[in-house]
Amino acid sequence: MERALLSNVIATSDWCANQLLPRISPSFLSRHRHTRFTVAKPAYFSYKRLSVFLAMDASKAAPAKQVSSVLDATAEEEYASLSKLLQDFTNISSIDKAWTFNSGNGNGTQAMFSISQPNLLANKRKKFMLSTVISKENENSVTFQWAPFPVEMTGASAVVPSPSGSKLLVVRNPENESPIQFELWSQSQLEKEFHVPQTVHGSVYADGWFEGISWNSDETLIAYVAEEPSPSKPTFSLGSTKGGSSDKDCNSWKGQGDWEEDWGETYAGKRQPSLFVININSGEVQAVKGIPKSLSVGQVVWAPLNEGLHQYLVFVGWSSETRKLGIKYCYNRPCALYAVRVSLYKSEASELELKESSSEDLPVVNLTESISSAFFPRFSPDGKFLVFLSAKSSVDSGAHSATDSLHRIDWPTDGNFSSLEKIVDVIPVVQCAEGDCFPGLYSSSILSNPWLSDGCTMLLSSIWGSSQVIISVNVSSGELLRITPAESNFSWSLLTLDGDNIIAVSSSPVDVPQVKYGYFVGKANKGTWSWLNVSSPISRCPEKVKSLLSSRQFSIMKIPVKGVSANLTKGAQKPFEAIFVSSSHKKDCSCDPLIVVLHGGPHSVSLSSYSKSLAFLSSVGYSLLIVNYRGSLGFGEEALQSLPGKVGSQDVNDVLTAIDHVIDMGLANPSKVTVVGGSHGGFLTTHLIGQAPDKFVAAAARNPLCNLALMVGTTDIPDWCYVESYGSKGKDSFTESPSVEDLTRFHSKSPISHISKVKTPTIFLLGAQDLRVPVSNGLQYARALREKGVETKVIVFPNDVHGIERPQSDFESFLNIGLWFKKYCK
Repeated sequence: MERALLSNVIATSDWCANQLLPRISPSFLSRHRHTRFTVAKPAYFSYKRLSVFLAMDASKAAPAKQVSSVLDATAEEEYASLSKLLQDFTNISSIDKAWTFNSGNGNGTQAMFSISQPNLLANKRKKFMLSTVISKENENSVTFQWAPFPVEMTGASAVVPSPSGSKLLVVRNPENESPIQFELWSQSQLEKEFHVPQTVHGSVYADGWFEGISWNSDETLIAYVAEEPSPSKPTFSLGSTKGGSSDKDCNSWKGQGDWEEDWGETYAGKRQPSLFVININSGEVQAVKGIPKSLSVGQVVWAPLNEGLHQYLVFVGWSSETRKLGIKYCYNRPCALYAVRVSLYKSEASELELKESSSEDLPVVNLTESISSAFFPRFSPDGKFLVFLSAKSSVDSGAHSATDSLHRIDWPTDGNFSSLEKIVDVIPVVQCAEGDCFPGLYSSSILSNPWLSDGCTMLLSSIWGSSQVIISVNVSSGELLRITPAESNFSWSLLTLDGDNIIAVSSSPVDVPQVKYGYFVGKANKGTWSWLNVSSPISRCPEKVKSLLSSRQFSIMKIPVKGVSANLTKGAQKPFEAIFVSSSHKKDCSCDPLIVVLHGGPHSVSLSSYSKSLAFLSSVGYSLLIVNYRGSLGFGEEALQSLPGKVGSQDVNDVLTAIDHVIDMGLANPSKVTVVGGSHGGFLTTHLIGQAPDKFVAAAARNPLCNLALMVGTTDIPDWCYVESYGSKGKDSFTESPSVEDLTRFHSKSPISHISKVKTPTIFLLGAQDLRVPVSNGLQYARALREKGVETKVIVFPNDVHGIERPQSDFESFLNIGLWFKKYCK
């Protein structure tokens, strides 16, 4: 029996193996340490997993208190119960995007929702499309008639409807060197399919940042961003060396060629993002000429059609003449908007076709030279102006993310860029908001068509304190309104527009995402927005989950800053916020154990939105204190900029202040406090257990930054170490060769400088492919804890990057966190 179980362990996936291993006795494992087992299917970790397990079992004799994976019967039952519950939470679908289309018969609108769901067995996210017909029967009622079943979009990397809604582009990137597939669909069938070989370009970027796929106005051409073709590599043979030979020969092999810089975390191995145009009638693909090799391009859009046969593409360009620093989550990389001309000619069928031109004929124009950052370009419906976001506060200060601003350029319809007007500020950077007024713009995306019918009002999702809201902005007057309910602590995300109506999704830490339909009541400038609940099959969840969530409640607390000094800016003196999730059925004076949840960044934010992982932890009997310490997004620029140079002290003190706040209110038991965080949240977690060693009974750290002196030489963002250690002046002193003084300061700012005081049992979840905080950081700290006898558990996910987002890894991570905290909160 045990032999069969062990064979299954060797062959199965990671999280399944963890359930099978406890059923095998340690004595059996010891006896069969060198036995070969036959398995029925290819192994994931094969004997490597077995050797790791045996090593963990043998380590029980070591002085350090390493945790055995062998569970007793009670623990096994608890493991299975939590595993089943987490699966129920994991299986709830997410709403990613939506589009609306005119029905053509005047009877309502058709809409298409892109939804996704983790598939644990396949270890991938499945993507689906679900269609609906929207009928607005009267002012107070709307009906969504949903299709009976969603349709899976297997292998689809990007889905982009044409402006008229009559065509649908589906792009499929291969997982090997096969061609990239472009499919063009009509309402009833696949109309055309083109296969673009890798010699023309690599995979199409569909990452949400470099990604840009844009139809032209007559829907014959599509501009997009893809990896440049692979450079030729040297071929070595027994006797000679040829440059780039493609001949297959058993006596030769391909070399590596020159190493090329990439954009770091999640972009490892991806080639330069470059601009291409495909003609959907002929399938002809052309690289857009005239763009310097030093520019990485993204977010392309077609400019309004000029008179004559010249049309322009507007795109974002990131210069990389020296090193490419990591760009994921990093808005402090300088970028600008550029325009490049695409020459066209009219074919015999009077359709616009691409014309071959030399790069000298097509100069690239920088549209935003006077500002250090410009991205997400959007043209007004009449084509008279171009609107864009800017992260100039981030670029200029060095903070990886900060308060955004919104700007406008009057577009030269004659193509004469020498007459380009100055950049107009539509929404400037807000330094410090008065009371609960607008704290500044924090927007991570803009709809491809964000405009209301007046042609000058655009809608955006933006962070406002600990919530995300929807705002309207008149780009002519600068008037800004919060249009989601001011009394709602839920977070809202804009999905798409239905004419002048809104389709959005709303959620909270204890409410799964719910589709909402917004409409304006009253006359312009004198009305209000009303919101209707939409019954949707997407938001359905198991009865067990529904029952557990209904027993939880949440609030957003304002936490006064302790020890306010005169040298703090006004914004840094204002209270920060924390989201508190607890039971709504308190039976006696006892409190549930508390989990303190800390976001990364540090210039990020924990929103009052639904998180399946946190909802799972809350549902098994924990209160959550989700802290948005000073330095978080959503509270004005002064509060954010108060943190660089003070990491490891100001942020740590804010978290301790928040914990004391809920303890003093009688909402938490001081003897049952745990803490969890990832990235900079892991930095805070490991700082807290060192600086407040008696405060926490258990801790969990996901890809934590524990030693800045180690990180600076191995990360894709070494400049981050300087800015967060020294403040904004660190931006100018950043170097690839830190001095002894730099390394000394980095160490003093790091959790590892407090490791001698740590006694809290800690679990580490680490991604082996992490380029942001390489795995060596967490391993060094965990080994140091083991060396001094502190209970530790380490799980390394060999194929995960910084986010640990692969479905099996995310599942195993939070299942083990739940078990770890249960063990120490009894």
